[in-house]
Amino acid sequence: MSEVAIEVTGLRKRFGTTLALDQMTFTVRPGQVTGFVGPNGAGKSTTMRVILGLDAPDAGTALVSGRPYASLRHPMTVLGSLLDAGALQPSRSARNHLLWLAHSQGLAAQRVDQVIEQAGLASVARRRAGGYSLGMRQRLGIAAAMLGDPPAVMLDEPFNGMDPEGIVWMRGFLRSLAARGRAVLVSSHLMSELEDTADHLVVVGRGRVIADQSVADLIGAASAAQVRVRTTAAREAMTVLARAGGVLTASDLDTVTVAGLEPAGVVRLLTDAGVPFSEVSAHRVTLEQAYLKLTASAVEYRAADLVGGPADEQVAR
Repeated sequence: MSEVAIEVTGLRKRFGTTLALDQMTFTVRPGQVTGFVGPNGAGKSTTMRVILGLDAPDAGTALVSGRPYASLRHPMTVLGSLLDAGALQPSRSARNHLLWLAHSQGLAAQRVDQVIEQAGLASVARRRAGGYSLGMRQRLGIAAAMLGDPPAVMLDEPFNGMDPEGIVWMRGFLRSLAARGRAVLVSSHLMSELEDTADHLVVVGRGRVIADQSVADLIGAASAAQVRVRTTAAREAMTVLARAGGVLTASDLDTVTVAGLEPAGVVRLLTDAGVPFSEVSAHRVTLEQAYLKLTASAVEYRAADLVGGPADEQVAR
């Protein structure tokens, strides 16, 4: 198997006056789940459409196993994809929908029954797909993506519409694909799910790659030199640590978070000043916090908060 399953190099794409992709470059490798994240308008959907040959780039290339997707004779046996769970004929049964796709790829009907079972749709496979809930349509889309038993899979927002059981299933499914050596690219705005699922993260904003690194390294970099202190004398602790050059980034009644000082140095400063404390530990941010910090300057659309000021809230899409 190739060391690179999906290779995006220098993609540029303009829609009118909007530059959707600006030298977009990254790779997706076998054996890992790669999260693809960024704010609304960052270029994720356009990139995936270019990979599938649905949009033509103005410059750059997008290759699947070393070739353009459109040049593949049976593309679903090379890259399985789910971009829109609603892209189906609603009057067809789920099984007939999959049979039609299988026929287009030269696949046997036996494979249809296998992916139906894999996606947990066996009991509803003969129902019209138009009556499916969003979560069931997502499962049907996953079944379609797996029809050709492809070495690479690309999914756009696969957790959307899933109930708790479905989310747990999806997590395990994605991890199992990577464990079997497949390359998995997942676009999602649910950072908590990617933190538990993804090995690698490609963060994009304004059509460019902002970060391309392992989830562990990304969180580690965002957590660097931050120390959490639990104390019954928060005000005194803040004063001592600020005088030593610490930058106080968060606090509550009994917790102070400080950047710029090492844990051992914090212990020494508080001990010398006679400030009581029950815990001093390295602070680890969540993936969501790391993501928000990275993309703060790349957000195209912001909502006003309830009191009328600018909100930091954003939805990655």
